[in-house]
Amino acid sequence: MNGSSSRPAAVLWDMDGTLVDTEPYWIATERDIVGSFGQDWPDHHAHAMVGFDLVDAAAYMQLHGSVALEPAEIVDQLLEGVAQRIEHQIPWRPGARALLTELNDLGVPCALVTMSWADFAQRIIDALPTETFVAAITGDGVPAGRGKPRPDPYLLGAAAVGFEAADCVAIEDSPTGVRSAIDAGCRVLGVPNVRDLVPEPGLTIATTLVGVTAADLARLPW
Repeated sequence: MNGSSSRPAAVLWDMDGTLVDTEPYWIATERDIVGSFGQDWPDHHAHAMVGFDLVDAAAYMQLHGSVALEPAEIVDQLLEGVAQRIEHQIPWRPGARALLTELNDLGVPCALVTMSWADFAQRIIDALPTETFVAAITGDGVPAGRGKPRPDPYLLGAAAVGFEAADCVAIEDSPTGVRSAIDAGCRVLGVPNVRDLVPEPGLTIATTLVGVTAADLARLPW
C-alpha cells in the first residue's frame, strides 16, 4: 500500500487474531475443555468459531464437542484458559502496534471492538500506552444475541468514537468480524489469520499490517 497525506476519521479494531495473535490460545483452550469430556476438537470446528460471540461459541461447543456445562461455565473456562496463556506472552500481530502508534500520533480515534469480555480485553489494553483506545466494545457489553457477525458491535464502536459507521475503517481478520463490520456500514481492511477471507465490496484484503499507514486506511475503497 502507498501512503498519502490523508487519514481516516476513526478506526475500529478487532482484537483476537487482528491486534493480538491469540487465536491459537483460544483453540488450545477449546481443546482442553472438549478433551475433558473425552472428545476431540478438530480444526474445522475450531476454525468455524473464530470471531464468534463467546455465548455463541459456548453453544457451538455444547453441540459439537459434547461439553456438558452451562454456557456461562464454558465462557468462564475459555476466558481463564486464554488469560493464563497471555500472562506468559502477549503475541502481538506484526505491524499492529506501529499502525496504532501512528493513528494515535495523528489524533485519529481508535476503538476496540471485540467479542472477548471486558476483563480479558482490559489485559491487552493495559499492555498498550494509556489512551491508545478511546473506547472498548466487548462481548459482554453487547445486547444478548447481537454479537458478531451481527452489525451491532461495530455500530456501537462507531457511536463510541463519535462518527457514523460509514466514516470509520474497521480492521478484522475473520469472516465473522468482516460481516459484522460491513453490515454496520464500515469500510474494512481484512488481514486473514486462521481463516481465509473472500473478496467482496467494502473489503480490502492485505496479507499483513506491516507497512500499512493511516493514509492507506483513508484510501480504502467501498
